[in-house]
Amino acid sequence: MYKAFLIKYGEIGVKGKNRFIFEDALVRQIKFSLKDVEGEFDVRRADGRIYVNALSDYDYDEVIESLTRVFGIVGICPVVQIEDNGFDDLANQVINYLDKAYKNKNLTFKVNARRTRKNYPMNSMEINMELGGRILDAFPEMKVDVHKPEVLLQVEIRGDVINIYSIEVPGPGGMPIGTAGKAMLLLSGGIDSPVAGYMVAKRGVQIEATYFHAPPYTSERAKQKVVDLARIVSKYSGPITLNVVNFTDIQMAIYEKCPHDELTIIMRRYMMKIAEDLGKASGCQGLVTGESIGQVASQTMASLYCTNEVCTMPVFRPVIGFDKQEIIDISEKIGSYETSIQPFEDCCTIFVAKHPVTKPNLNVIKQHETNLDGVIEELYKTAIETTEKIVIE
Repeated sequence: MYKAFLIKYGEIGVKGKNRFIFEDALVRQIKFSLKDVEGEFDVRRADGRIYVNALSDYDYDEVIESLTRVFGIVGICPVVQIEDNGFDDLANQVINYLDKAYKNKNLTFKVNARRTRKNYPMNSMEINMELGGRILDAFPEMKVDVHKPEVLLQVEIRGDVINIYSIEVPGPGGMPIGTAGKAMLLLSGGIDSPVAGYMVAKRGVQIEATYFHAPPYTSERAKQKVVDLARIVSKYSGPITLNVVNFTDIQMAIYEKCPHDELTIIMRRYMMKIAEDLGKASGCQGLVTGESIGQVASQTMASLYCTNEVCTMPVFRPVIGFDKQEIIDISEKIGSYETSIQPFEDCCTIFVAKHPVTKPNLNVIKQHETNLDGVIEELYKTAIETTEKIVIE
């Protein structure tokens, strides 16, 4: 019975004169999320609201599922929209709505009426009282509860159209994608980085990603696993360009010429350099990683300090203060966990030292990196030039 959905947003509502920019971005994201849903839809802004109108038959559950992945939405309300043909018609429409929406009428309810058209012949309180009486007459088993009703019936009188609804499906919140710039995500095959990508995208950041591949030490299955993770994140973030960097030669040079307890730190420093160069070329304004303080040796405060030193871009770490279970909970929520735990190792786990340094000294690290002089420049250039780009939707 629902031919329209009222889309509620949160933070966008407190924006000033540029609020329309965020609303337009949200409309674009809603249209994108519905493009693969069967049916035809019209998404529009009207009187400070956003509506999704169904112009044909559609799958209700599929529409709801798609909209719950759009950042910026805090509530999805399936509405019945009627023309203003007088109060008696409104009361009949409300009773008809409740009869169809709730098979079990043994419920408590409250009517919450609002008018943007102030010349309506009844004020909001009068509408509440009169509609409440009509509902009790039609369904004697229903009871009024103004504090914690099981059914909060919303009646909005807006111009010549009246919205009737009582269901609100929670949205993901956040800000629409593309309203907060662009960042490069260092995406591995683990649990943490897809969650980091999801979390920064929730704040309106457009995501590009870089994955470091090390054939033959990492398999094509490991690469496909990362592609699958990027596809999962893209359900929320929109299309992602995945940069696949062949990192084998750089890793082997580090392995052969640098102290083994510093392998991970030096390797990650070169990863950050490459990701930053790729990011600058595509208009990114920051890097995103899934690092969490103290989780592994390369994520101690001293290690993160050494890693950060090579970057001129800001590095965002959305899960920096989370413990592992908190990260796992989010990965299960967004559907990436089962893919992340597939047993295909990435280049970080294969070349890890038996006893990695946990408190690296930056000056010592930089001194040992000079062992790579004469070879690293060409290897670095080749890695950048041979990067494979995969566009994932």
